[in-house]
Amino acid sequence: MDQPVDPSPASASRFLDREASWLQFNSRVLDLAEDRDVPLLERAKYSAIFANNLDEFFMVRVAGLKRRIATGAAGATASGLSHREVMQRIHASTRELMHRHATGFQEHLRPELAAHGIEIVDWAKLTKAEQDELYVLFRERIFPVLTPLAVDPAHPFPYISGLSLNLAVLVRNPVSQHEHFARVKLPPLLPRFIEVAEQRYIPLEQVIAAHLPHLFNGMEVLGCHTFRVTRNEDVEIDGEDSQNLLETLERELMRRRFGPAVRLEVEETIDPGVLELLVRELGMVEAEILRLPAPLDLTGLFAVAGEDRPELKYSPFAAAVHQDLAEFESSAGIDVFAAMRQHDVLLHHPYDSFSSSVQAFLEQAAADPDVRAIKQTLYRTSGDSPIVDALVDAAEAGKEVLVLVEIKARFDEHANIAWARTLEQAGCHVVYGLMGLKTHCKLSLVVRQEGNKLRRYAHIGTGNYNPKTARQYEDLGLLTCDPLVGEDLTHLFNRLSGYSRTTSYRRLLTAPHGLRESLIERIEGEHKKALSGRRALARTARIRMKMNSLVDEGVIDALYAASQAGVKVDLVVRGMCALRPGVPGLSENIRVRSVLGRFLEHSRVYVFGDDVSAPAGARTAPEPAQVWIGSADMMHRNLDRRVEALVRIGEATHRSTLIELIDSVFAEDAVCWALGPDGEWTRNTPPDGVPPRDVQKALIDARNQQSAARRARMG
Repeated sequence: MDQPVDPSPASASRFLDREASWLQFNSRVLDLAEDRDVPLLERAKYSAIFANNLDEFFMVRVAGLKRRIATGAAGATASGLSHREVMQRIHASTRELMHRHATGFQEHLRPELAAHGIEIVDWAKLTKAEQDELYVLFRERIFPVLTPLAVDPAHPFPYISGLSLNLAVLVRNPVSQHEHFARVKLPPLLPRFIEVAEQRYIPLEQVIAAHLPHLFNGMEVLGCHTFRVTRNEDVEIDGEDSQNLLETLERELMRRRFGPAVRLEVEETIDPGVLELLVRELGMVEAEILRLPAPLDLTGLFAVAGEDRPELKYSPFAAAVHQDLAEFESSAGIDVFAAMRQHDVLLHHPYDSFSSSVQAFLEQAAADPDVRAIKQTLYRTSGDSPIVDALVDAAEAGKEVLVLVEIKARFDEHANIAWARTLEQAGCHVVYGLMGLKTHCKLSLVVRQEGNKLRRYAHIGTGNYNPKTARQYEDLGLLTCDPLVGEDLTHLFNRLSGYSRTTSYRRLLTAPHGLRESLIERIEGEHKKALSGRRALARTARIRMKMNSLVDEGVIDALYAASQAGVKVDLVVRGMCALRPGVPGLSENIRVRSVLGRFLEHSRVYVFGDDVSAPAGARTAPEPAQVWIGSADMMHRNLDRRVEALVRIGEATHRSTLIELIDSVFAEDAVCWALGPDGEWTRNTPPDGVPPRDVQKALIDARNQQSAARRARMG
């Protein structure tokens, strides 16, 4: 650790910098791309994910920081660093990470792919027949859509769209001997890597570069260099009503294309004069320039990772029907309502099938003539969404259908606007949530006529209603017909769609009204138990949390205080973590782990207390642990600027399952990363003789065993 950490409440050093923490998360993604124990095509995918993550980081986080510096926003960050200091550290870290990424591709990933017959070749390495074939491709599919743009007194410097890949071309007039600059944009609808032959690729820019004389007839092509610009693509809007909000967002999406530049990636061999021109015209500074070996933009590796080579990928895994739903499966499908009437169903995706649970729940609701109403939130969904289809079917069948579409979901704005209009045209009531807030909670409510009364069925989840990401993201969900949950959701939906001011619920905790305070109150409850002086009570003082990010200072300070009181705190944080664990006098009772792997860890679980047996002779049993799941991370935006919901888990077996899920990450053999008091993450190394255990693979194996046992019982 560079400097001792001051544990006093007034010390900013007790918080790690959130931007640095995010970059360390992406560094862990890069670790997976470099890990020889990970299947090769999965490593290519992680390399693409790293690049894509960094693009979004610059478009949003760096762009926002640059805007605050430009406007003279005062004050330091929670870590005590000024905005300029944070930006300097970001530039230094990203420069190192991007060079590590590019070098790893050139020196390791590319040769290893080639050794397995998957080649990314340069133009000079192609055969004559391959070059001839690509010439035909160029003439027929590429040349007609290229638009070379000259730069001279009659042709101003062109607009360079964000994340587009471009060629900076130098040409010379053989008559006047004057040199000129031109820009050629690579067509975004063409593949990043062109497939020359089966499992043999070439970067698109090399195909275009080889045929530049066809674009500049009569001119001498002196050279060309690839470059790429990242722009501020965040959207900030203030709508006055639903219709204006939709129109305002559409205008903002058009404006986003012209956001200021925040990063310039250039091929490391770029001509100094060309670079000087780009820097001047784009208004860049030296720190924002990244000189990298070609090829730029390795997000194109997603296509390479999609090659049909199962031996170079993770072993196939098919999500299983949840055992509580399988009991109600017949040739007509699964009767989800019957299963929910039996007891709550705790889902864990992708290990439990989304299609046979959440999707089946909504499809059954749409088709059931006894269902009177469906209320649903949509934050993100897939391009061909069966969830949207079910809602459309329900509306067309005459059911009351309310859909809250969060049209401000970042980078999904266009898709969500289209969904909103599709649902409106089908007769659904579509709303866009509360003014100034994003609606991030994951909720479904179905109202069904049963005899002479109405029963409410609900789903509350930690992930989006997206069947595609449900196969890739680790998430939790609760299917329940508990009357208290149904009543809570009714009030919450009324608040989202109308003018209800209800903010207090029986089995829900919600943001922005009281979620932070409610969680801090429960953290302080464990704190008080530890100091109670009653051994039986103190032994149940325990806090466990699993989330994507932990940066909220109020929550962190409450956890520090609990640690100082002797409460054991275990935190599983996938991404950003501003808490320093293991600091004497501050957080010596706090451990932080991170799991990255085949699936994106996305669930949020909050556990207060411990389910322990009463000691012999005790007059009263210890109070069971409180366990909550839902959509909220411990971030300012989630707690202050979003509508979030957590639901309390009622059944003891479900509480045990979730506690075991967190505890498994802290086992000595678990494959994970551990956060140290200096803010550095290190890979967990099991003791000698103890084989490492992949937490996600262990869950896959458990589901496979359950499925095998069920098939055996069925004969």
